[in-house]
Amino acid sequence: MTEKLAALGGPPVRTRPFPAWPIWGAEERTALMETLESGDWGITADGGRIATFEQAFAETHDAAYGQAVFNGSVALGVALRANDIGYGDEVLIPAYTFMATATACLMVGAIPVFVDIEPGTYNMDPAAMEVAITPRTRAVIPVHIGGLPADMDRIEAIAAQHGIIVLEDACQAHGAAWKGRRVGAIGHLGCFSFQSSKNINAGEGGLIVTDDEALAERCWSVHNCGRIRDGRWYQHEVLGSNYRMTQWQAAILLAQLTRFEDLARRREENGRYLAKRLAQETGLQPQERDERVTQHGYHLFISRYTPVAFSGLPRDKFLAALQAEGIPCSEGYVPLYRMPAIQGGVQRLKAAVDWPGAYPETLPDCPVTERACAEEGIWFTQAMLLGTSADMDDIVAAVAKVQAASGELLEA
Repeated sequence: MTEKLAALGGPPVRTRPFPAWPIWGAEERTALMETLESGDWGITADGGRIATFEQAFAETHDAAYGQAVFNGSVALGVALRANDIGYGDEVLIPAYTFMATATACLMVGAIPVFVDIEPGTYNMDPAAMEVAITPRTRAVIPVHIGGLPADMDRIEAIAAQHGIIVLEDACQAHGAAWKGRRVGAIGHLGCFSFQSSKNINAGEGGLIVTDDEALAERCWSVHNCGRIRDGRWYQHEVLGSNYRMTQWQAAILLAQLTRFEDLARRREENGRYLAKRLAQETGLQPQERDERVTQHGYHLFISRYTPVAFSGLPRDKFLAALQAEGIPCSEGYVPLYRMPAIQGGVQRLKAAVDWPGAYPETLPDCPVTERACAEEGIWFTQAMLLGTSADMDDIVAAVAKVQAASGELLEA
């Protein structure tokens, strides 16, 4: 006899909360007070805490240069502008990601071209990427979704063959590593976010990493009103704007960085443990992890839900039942190309630029993305992985409990 589901009046598997986010302490408090008392809250001649954080974060992510900006969405836009990508250009992006990957392109006048994802990883499918390349393609933005590195070997090889820029969207991938190297500067440049939910958090904030000194200088100019580093204050050589980070954000981020590696190790340990148990004992299928992924960032723990393994129970009913058992979870994204804001942006650009593509009159052919969004995707957040193995056991127990009683839910 199966245990009665909480959704049907039974006791939940879990009543205590998972670890709270953000984590902060005396380090953040001291850093903020020191910033307050210094009087240096914005740009300074020596860069102050901002420059210190830029260097520290870049080194943490195996990059030569770091450029801080005020959020991750802006980081993507600055990186595109630093490569002179704009009107009439196409940028390949995965159809399954946060909208900023697409809006960054639209904001600089480039057309986002949506590429389907791999069914096992939910990262950009390199084969589909290659098919999508046209003479107008200037860049590709692989997104390390949930913190799982994309197949950078194949993406870089294809990009090099066609002479296009690789801009890593690592906004969910703090600390993630591919073949022993942290993501971000594997491509030409990479972008990170420090928004409230991210694994390093300052409420908002972003940073671009690169090994290319010239690109680093271009990013600096674009983010600082088009100035050049040795120029006069009112000498503007590049089309840019004020995208500068504040010293307040940098102070928080430097404090957050002191505990980052320990928390990343905890997520990695719990993520591996949870993935193994879910795969062995339930009908959920965690993201497939390539052997070349040497560290998962685990901003999200993503699994695939297959209704056939749950008596045909629709995903929305599964999610509601799991939540009733005390396990926070969600369904994740909708396809980017279905968003009215993205469709409207593309239509306006098409009216201004001679672009022969069919979208949005005909939606992109992205069947894996459609399944992921409509039927399969299940998300747990990064803070859940900061608990103990017993917390992971609760997740597994709740999923197994719902699976065992899924037939009852269908009849309820």
